[in-house]
Amino acid sequence: MDLFEQVLLFFISILANTFSAYAGGGAGLLQLPALIFLGLPFAMALATHKIASVALGVGAAIRHTQEKKLQWRFALFILITGVVGVVPGARFILTIPENIANLALGIMTVGLAIYSWHRPDMGVEANNTHRDQTGYMIGGTVLLLIGFLNGSLTSGTGLFCTLWLVRWFGLDYKLAVAYTLVVVGIFWNGTGAFTLTLLGTVQWSWLPVLILGSVIGGYAGAHLAIKSHSRSIKRAFELVTFLTGLALIVKALIA
Repeated sequence: MDLFEQVLLFFISILANTFSAYAGGGAGLLQLPALIFLGLPFAMALATHKIASVALGVGAAIRHTQEKKLQWRFALFILITGVVGVVPGARFILTIPENIANLALGIMTVGLAIYSWHRPDMGVEANNTHRDQTGYMIGGTVLLLIGFLNGSLTSGTGLFCTLWLVRWFGLDYKLAVAYTLVVVGIFWNGTGAFTLTLLGTVQWSWLPVLILGSVIGGYAGAHLAIKSHSRSIKRAFELVTFLTGLALIVKALIA
């Protein structure tokens, strides 16, 4: 990459990760296509993006942990149940056509946005639910499936985790986004990145710029989310979710 391309990628990374840290996912909406546009093959771009997305989680975690609102036992529950599905998911993505994966994820992601739009009060205020044994078993099973998607598909699966935490466990959007960024951003994406690195190749020379942009964007987006009301985060979540799904569908249809 020449200097101009590095500067361009740096600012794209900051922008993508700021919106992702604010809305609870969707960094791949801008960052992954940018890597492909600048010349990386899909598999290499995906592995490189996954590694950089861990830095997003680090930047967001630094800011969210300062608020001391995360319950670490609950975070550990999300981590363990989801990470079980990440490794087989990362292996699975290399065996299926990219356009099929993108179309399936795109349709599901648009469905998430529509579902949230039609429930205007969902996630605006916290209302803890399903905190009994059965609730945790069902919730953990779905988180495992979301972890599989996180390992196998390219973009937006953090949005699935955010909505599930809101819908099933009754978190408001602000707290659900915090859990998603810390657990999915660092640990799920980290596991997927490690697996994809073993199975494929990474553009290591591009990572310093991406990691720096991801950390800055993650911290900035988390700060904006902390200062915002859950209703504003809900609207941002719905917008990012819809655009992410639409972009994946278009990409699948023109591939």
